[in-house]
Amino acid sequence: MADVPLETPARGPGWLTRLAMSPRVHAIIERIPWLRLTSRAEGRALFDVVSGFVQSQALLALVELRVLHRLAEGPATAAALGHAAGVPESRMVILLQAGAALKLVRQARGLWHLTPRGGAFLTVPGLEAMVRHHDVLYRDLSDPVAFFRGQTQPELAGFWPYVFGAGGAADPALAARYSRLMSDSQALVAADTLRLVSLRGTRHLMDVGGGTGAFLRCVAAAYPGLRLTLFDLPAVVAGAAALPGLTVHPGSFRDDPLPEGADMISLIRVLYDHSDDTVAALLAAVHRALPPGGRLLISEPMSGGARPDPATDVYFAVYTLAMQTGRTRSAAEISALLQAAGFAGVRVLPGARPYVTSALTAQKPAP
Repeated sequence: MADVPLETPARGPGWLTRLAMSPRVHAIIERIPWLRLTSRAEGRALFDVVSGFVQSQALLALVELRVLHRLAEGPATAAALGHAAGVPESRMVILLQAGAALKLVRQARGLWHLTPRGGAFLTVPGLEAMVRHHDVLYRDLSDPVAFFRGQTQPELAGFWPYVFGAGGAADPALAARYSRLMSDSQALVAADTLRLVSLRGTRHLMDVGGGTGAFLRCVAAAYPGLRLTLFDLPAVVAGAAALPGLTVHPGSFRDDPLPEGADMISLIRVLYDHSDDTVAALLAAVHRALPPGGRLLISEPMSGGARPDPATDVYFAVYTLAMQTGRTRSAAEISALLQAAGFAGVRVLPGARPYVTSALTAQKPAP
């Protein structure tokens, strides 16, 4: 590829950045106590960025070797944990020290214990399942320069082929793997979504791309008597459990028209799996399926946009890039797509935990 000359910037870095780039300024800061504290805190944060991939791999080892699970049963020595995991004691000590630095485990009187953070890791729905499949993403990022240049064929793109349409989820085992991960984590997403958005006044909710109905189960518990429809690929909805008032409608939103009759449609963690063209077509289909005055609910992790978010603009943005089918959008980008599809009254509802979800609602205008 021919070199493309970079444009000369009109201005250099800002004054604060120029100071941070000056060794002389760093020497002065080290002599001033309050500035030294700030500088060292920034240095620790910077080293966390540098060492982040090692922290993630240590976490994966703790999970795969079931160290946290064994400590959930009671305290143990490093020797016992190493024997159970098939790891030499000296190397298990290093892994446990790393886990302690991550505040997942702690040592007291020669025994290792699970911390509250470690216990929370084991009980937060979907978190362990996410970590267990990160080896795929790590392999995709083994050459990050080639990855960002688009010169690799990411393995993750083959891990979730359901996003390619009805043919992508023909394998029941693959559909089950996807559905388990989504169901495990959907409880958190549903809880945060229902805190952000009230469904009062809704008569009939259709969840498009709703998997086995995990979100609708949470809705049914919070809003008994609400009529519910689940729409997703045939191989996926085959695993849906029966719910009072639930109608299961198999189909692909890429290939089939959406059923009509619902006065509210939800898209929970759907848009970021798909390209702009697919999303635009889906939003147009939702607009057609809704009656005048009908509402649309969108809930998923979103880019911070002009204020990048470490969770969504690093993790989710890179994850969706590796999937090769979608991307992590900001609320402003989704709002623009909604308006282009004919929706009005767009409301952005930032989540308290953006790494779990944020939400938008919109309405189909009356004629």
